[in-house]
Amino acid sequence: MATDELALPPGYALNEYRIESTLGVGGFGLTYLATDANLNLRVALKEYLPGDLAQRNEDSSVRPRSTEATDTFKWGLDRFLDESRTLASFRHPNIVRVMRFFQANSTAYMVMEFVDGRSLQDWARAIRPVSEAALRDMLLPLLDGLEVVHKGGFLHRDIKPGNIFMRDDGSPVLLDFGSARMASAKSELTAIVTPGYAPLEQYHSQGRQGPWSDIYALGGVLYWLVTGHRPVEAAARVRNDPMPPAVQAGDRGRYSADLLTAIDWMLAPDETRRPQSVSEIKAALKSTEPASDLSNPIDPSRTGAFEAPSSMAAATTAGATAVTPNAPSQPTSLPAGMLLDRDAVKKMESELVKHIGPIAAVVIRRAAPAAASIAALARAVAAEIDDESARTAFVKRYAGDTAERSVPAPQPSAPTGNPTNVATLLAAQRFDLGALEKAEKALAQHLGPLARVVVKRAAMKARDLSELYLLIADEIEDRNERKAFIRKAIANKD
Repeated sequence: MATDELALPPGYALNEYRIESTLGVGGFGLTYLATDANLNLRVALKEYLPGDLAQRNEDSSVRPRSTEATDTFKWGLDRFLDESRTLASFRHPNIVRVMRFFQANSTAYMVMEFVDGRSLQDWARAIRPVSEAALRDMLLPLLDGLEVVHKGGFLHRDIKPGNIFMRDDGSPVLLDFGSARMASAKSELTAIVTPGYAPLEQYHSQGRQGPWSDIYALGGVLYWLVTGHRPVEAAARVRNDPMPPAVQAGDRGRYSADLLTAIDWMLAPDETRRPQSVSEIKAALKSTEPASDLSNPIDPSRTGAFEAPSSMAAATTAGATAVTPNAPSQPTSLPAGMLLDRDAVKKMESELVKHIGPIAAVVIRRAAPAAASIAALARAVAAEIDDESARTAFVKRYAGDTAERSVPAPQPSAPTGNPTNVATLLAAQRFDLGALEKAEKALAQHLGPLARVVVKRAAMKARDLSELYLLIADEIEDRNERKAFIRKAIANKD
C-alpha cells in the first residue's frame, strides 16, 4: 500500500499544479490537495503509485519495485489512464468531476474537482438523528450519480462515509474514484476492502463483482446512518451472521419499514440476492413517501424467499386468507393477505434469525398462511430450531400459556426426494439431496449429529459443492483434520 513516506512534498510543482498537502493514501496511490496556478483553483490530484508494486526515486519519479512487478505496474498504469479518460467524460452533479489527466514522473495523474463542504460523518453528527427525509434527500441523488458510473461500465468499489461529501449547498457528492475499475476488467489489483462496507466478493480476486457490489457498500453507509453502528465485516457474515438487520436495529418510530427493509436487501451477503442494479433500488425507494409502504415489493428471490416446488406453493395458496381489497403490498416475509399482527411477526422473525439464520424469513412466510394465531405460528416455525431448550424458550415467549403444547423436534434428513422441513426443502432446491447427505455423512465423523444442521445451513449460502465443503469444513476445530477433510471431500464430492 502507498504510504505518506512516498508522498510528494508540499510546494512541489507538477506542471501548473502546486502540491499543498496529502489528502489521502490508498492501495493504488495518493491524493493531494493542490492549486492550479493558472486558474488559482484548488483541485484534488490523484497519483498512480501502488505501494506494493512501486517506489519513488530521489528525482520524484516512480518506478516498479522489481523486474517481476514491471508488467503489473505498467498494466495498472494503462488502466489508470483508460479509466481517467472515461471518468472525465462523466457529467453529473453528484459525482466528483474529473477535469483532466496527464503523465509525468513516469506515472500518471488525475485532476479532480476539490469539493468544498464537510464529510458525511460531520454532516450526520451535526443533525443526528438523521431524519428519513434528510436521508432520502442525500441518497437518491447519489443513486442517480452511481447509475451513470455503472452505465459507463465502471464500478466505484470503495463507497464509504469518508468518500461521500456534503457540499455547502446541501447536495451530496461521491468522491475518490481512484479505486474505480471496469466491471469486466480482470485485474491483479482487485482486493479493495474497507471493513464493514466492502462486500464479500471484493475480498478475493475471483469474486463476482458488479453494480450489486457498490449497492452493498452504499447499503452499509445507510445502515451506519440509521443505526449509528458500522456494519459487521462481510467476511464475518458468511456463516452465522451476527449483524442485527436494519429492520431490527433501526428506530421504527423514525424510519419506515420499507426503507429499513430496502437497506437489508442492499446488504444481503449473497450478491445474487441483492438489487442487481441501481434502478431496482431506486424504484423501491421512489415508489413511496417515507411514511408509507412500498408499492413495488422487493423481489423475494433476492431476499431469501425462494420459490417452493409447485405442490408446496399450491398448499400455501390454498391455506392463505383472503386479500383485503386495495391493500398495499408489503415488503416483508408475510403473504399479502396475512391477518396476524405484523409487528409481533416481525419480532418473531428477528428472534428466529438468531437460531436459524437468514432462512427465518422463508420459514415464516411458508408457515404463516396456515397459522390461525401468533401462538400457532410460533409452534410451527419452532420446529426448525435444533436446540431443544432454545426451541422451548422460543415457543414459551411467543405462545404464552399455550407453550406447554408439544413442539416436534427437527427430524433427521429425509431420503432423497422427500425433504421433511422447510430448511431441508430449500437446501434441496440448490443441491441434490444425495450430495447433501454425502456431505453430512462425511462431516458427521468430526461433528456427530451437529453435521446435519451445519450442512443444511451451509447449503443456503454455498454456490457449488466445492464452496459447500469449504464452509462446513470451517466447523472442524483441528487444523490438520480440516485440511484432510477438504482434500478428501472435494476429491470425492462427485
